[in-house]
Amino acid sequence: MKLTDKVAFVTGGSRGNGQAIALALAREGAAVAVTARDTEKLQHTVGLVHDAGGRALAVPADICDDAQVKQAIDTAAAQLGPIDILVNNAGVARFEPILTAKPEDWRLMLEVNLLAAMRCTQAVLPSMIDRQTGWIINIASSAGVKGYHEQSGYCASKHGLVGFAKVLALETQPHGIRVHTICPGAVDTDMARTHRNIDDPSDWMQPQEIADTVVFLASMHGVAMIDNIVMRRYKATPWP
Repeated sequence: MKLTDKVAFVTGGSRGNGQAIALALAREGAAVAVTARDTEKLQHTVGLVHDAGGRALAVPADICDDAQVKQAIDTAAAQLGPIDILVNNAGVARFEPILTAKPEDWRLMLEVNLLAAMRCTQAVLPSMIDRQTGWIINIASSAGVKGYHEQSGYCASKHGLVGFAKVLALETQPHGIRVHTICPGAVDTDMARTHRNIDDPSDWMQPQEIADTVVFLASMHGVAMIDNIVMRRYKATPWP
């Protein structure tokens, strides 16, 4: 297995991409801590990992709260070991034309999609720097590299996450920490289904495909480095 003896921390791990990522990391030997606000759904993810023979820990937390993030990271490290792999996956979307968009929705997306990732990263960095190793994988979006109608706040938050990752990579490069960003297009998740009709799910990427990409990045050790991966549905426009 590729990730034996590694410890991963996955935000938004109660469903969708986060759940698939947790399962994929565990299958490759990593011990996985998953966090989200819904304790019951987190325990379901942990149960799936245990059923597959892996190690997992549910760490309920609101990642928009500084103290809860620190406590969640400390709890995961105490029970599983120092965090080797952080996956900033948690996200929220509210779509509306700019003229009618609600500022509270903009604030929510910036808080969850951007500031929470910055907060979690800051919490794991001291240990990674001390050990001179680590992987920080940010799940952004194709909305982090292009614009979409009615997605002003979402695009702003995901562009911000990509920008944060660029600076993070520069500052952590001397410490052996690898920073990656994945920018997927349409993925068949509950969040996506609340905003778009999915007539044919086979046209959409599946969470497992995002999870497989996370495992690939978390397994990189050599001289080669991948900063950003943009993923699209096969039927979407190539090279937009």
